Amino acid sequence: MVHTIPSLVEDKISVRAKKIIAVLDEFVENECIPAEEKYHNQLGKGEDRWKKVPPIIEELKVKARSLGLWNLFLPKDYPEGAGLTNLEYALMAVIMGRSIVIAPQATNCSAPDTGNMEVFAKYGTSAQKTKWLIPLLEGKIRSAFAMTEKAVASSDATNIETSIQRIGNQYVINGHKWWISGAGDPRCKVYLVMGKTSTKGDKHKQQSVIIVPADTPGIKIIRPLTIFGYDDAPEGHCEIAFKDVKVPVENIILGEGRGFEIIQGRLGPGRLHHCMRSIGSAERGLDLMLARVTDPSRRTFGKILAEHGTVLSDIAYSRMIIDQARFLVLNAADKIDKVGAKGALKEIGMAKAIVPDMLLRVLDRSIQIHGAGGLSEDFPLAHMHAFARTLKFADGPDEVHVQQVGKLELKRAHEIRKKLEKKSKL
Repeated sequence: MVHTIPSLVEDKISVRAKKIIAVLDEFVENECIPAEEKYHNQLGKGEDRWKKVPPIIEELKVKARSLGLWNLFLPKDYPEGAGLTNLEYALMAVIMGRSIVIAPQATNCSAPDTGNMEVFAKYGTSAQKTKWLIPLLEGKIRSAFAMTEKAVASSDATNIETSIQRIGNQYVINGHKWWISGAGDPRCKVYLVMGKTSTKGDKHKQQSVIIVPADTPGIKIIRPLTIFGYDDAPEGHCEIAFKDVKVPVENIILGEGRGFEIIQGRLGPGRLHHCMRSIGSAERGLDLMLARVTDPSRRTFGKILAEHGTVLSDIAYSRMIIDQARFLVLNAADKIDKVGAKGALKEIGMAKAIVPDMLLRVLDRSIQIHGAGGLSEDFPLAHMHAFARTLKFADGPDEVHVQQVGKLELKRAHEIRKKLEKKSKL
């Protein structure tokens, strides 16, 4: 077993979860990672990259489901979930992060579907769950969350301009979105779209989230965007125009003006899921580094790479920052279990700001150790690095989380000053 449960949390992990962790570890190491080359070879060419899903994914989904490795992400308070705590799932997501493209898909635990399924499970009506949640849970379809906009600074979601206007028994949607992950996938059958149903009153109660079937007239996928040259087909990150897109009024989620409430419920756990998987990706990067520096055929100045002091330093610091980040993430997951995502805002924010930086530093060191080869497709490092860089934007840029942590810390200042003043009078 490659993955071990940190002793700090071992007593909080159920016997059932420990068994799942052991099975998942074997599945990722012996099935998912070896399948990565086949996955890339099975990708379509040219325009077919957006029409064809590598068959190996469906094969692995069947295996994962037969092993009980399915929909592990929904916490135990959801009847549709696997009955795990956030802390238990955190350890599993770390393992999935070792094969970041394949393992989450194979286990039906990949973004953006996880967040969208949680929205349906938490806020959806019975009809909405029947139509969309069940096929998502079955892994029969995929989904996208359309929030980010090209024309405004949508890291402040109050700036979002997409219009959701009620006309009779329909809502009419007009707007321009981009970086919509998963929208290029032929399996993507539904979008959750965030826009404004009002431009008046409280700026945090103007936004709404609405269900839009992907085949609705008026939707135009303008282009798939690239990240440092990677298009991430077939899922992609798309620029999309919505022009007079009409859906029935029952497609609104929770009600008009509830958009911020919904995205906070969706993004809290989702942000942590990204962090969890990033720990696994960092571990993979360090593993590749260790294999490279101990390769006897690679010698510089008469020594294998591991015999150079700077290399030892890179290894040591990589191990240290991975474990620092791991405990930060596990603490945040445990806090969510105890008080909910809203009560764990500071812990989630700290993890979301720290972990992507950690991952980039580890991968950059591993790329450097691999020389020019580290920049190529001969190793997974370059693609992993490109993905890691997106995490400094995904689910809110670093600056937003750092500000939030600072504001939450500042709330303690008044009590601290009172204590200091009291001591000074003694």
